[in-house]
Amino acid sequence: MHIGFNKPYLTGNERDYIYKAVLSGKISGDGIYTKQCHQLFQQKFGFKKCLLTTSCTDALEMTALLIDVKPGDEIIVPSYTFVSTALAFVRQGATLKFVDSRADHPGMDEEKIEELITEKTRAIVVVHYAGVACDMDKVMALSKKYNLFIIEDAAQAIDSFYNGKPLGGIGHFGCFSFHETKNIQCGEGGMLVINDEKFIERAEIIWEKGTNRSKFFRGEIAKYSWIDIGSSFLPSDILAAFLLAQSENIDAIQEKRKWIWNQYYNALKPLADKGFFQMSFTPQYATNNAHMFYITCNSLEQRTGLINFLKAEDINSVFHYISLHRSDFMKDKMQSVELPYADLYTDRLLRLPMFFELTSEQIKRVCDNIENFMLQ
Repeated sequence: MHIGFNKPYLTGNERDYIYKAVLSGKISGDGIYTKQCHQLFQQKFGFKKCLLTTSCTDALEMTALLIDVKPGDEIIVPSYTFVSTALAFVRQGATLKFVDSRADHPGMDEEKIEELITEKTRAIVVVHYAGVACDMDKVMALSKKYNLFIIEDAAQAIDSFYNGKPLGGIGHFGCFSFHETKNIQCGEGGMLVINDEKFIERAEIIWEKGTNRSKFFRGEIAKYSWIDIGSSFLPSDILAAFLLAQSENIDAIQEKRKWIWNQYYNALKPLADKGFFQMSFTPQYATNNAHMFYITCNSLEQRTGLINFLKAEDINSVFHYISLHRSDFMKDKMQSVELPYADLYTDRLLRLPMFFELTSEQIKRVCDNIENFMLQ
């Protein structure tokens, strides 16, 4: 029987909430379920202000508008990340400065950020890869020292923490994804978290197409008007209804995903101990939210062979990003840089099937086939 890489999970209330949203007569953005999602995330994680968006990409694009990124500004980003991390700022004319990954983790190497900072640097975008936190004390110290904005790309990091602080709630902004591959999801969706109060009012304006419409609907002003730049970043309240059902069950979802993660880890660790591949690493200051389970193969050839072997057994495993500094888009736009660890994860990292309804029998089948490949 086929084992897919991902399968969206329904908690049971999605259909009911969507039906109620439709009956309410308002299914455009910023409806009843949107507000309930905002309230849930603000209360559960202590976020100062939340705004649902149609994607994490949109949330990142909002941050670029909020900090007024202009041509010539420099933005520091990891190379081993999804294109949205960089695209949001390139669209505003920014120049990218790429940071290598860590030797022990695909996340950005915090020790290599400062050497990239110049008088043109505006922001550092940290990516909490696989939901594992960057060392935010080091990053925030650089923010203070050089007066830089910190944007957390927490697309994979819902319900994950740094020294007890929720990811997405530490920098000036946090950006989340609710794509169908994420721990909680609504097919396509995202959220901007605003942690600096001075940006809250303008964030609402940008979110509402450059108007002060949100204030109007709260009864704070008599009429609304176009007053700033912006776009239509709001998702339909139908999506918010779906997301609320997921969010209300986040603890149960997380418990199951962590159980799956531990099943993989315990089954595959003996092979890793023998040097067949490397397992993921979680620093002491970070938590693991079980967003993904990956291994790092010893070579590109080994990874390709394993993917094909699993595919022949009807198991779908996938490699992840091609480092941005190696992308077709960037290769003619910047000088050549040496980022050996980003290149290593580009060529060797392999993600295994990970979704709520994965059974112990399916996990065993995946792991048994990995063992068969390694020992052949």
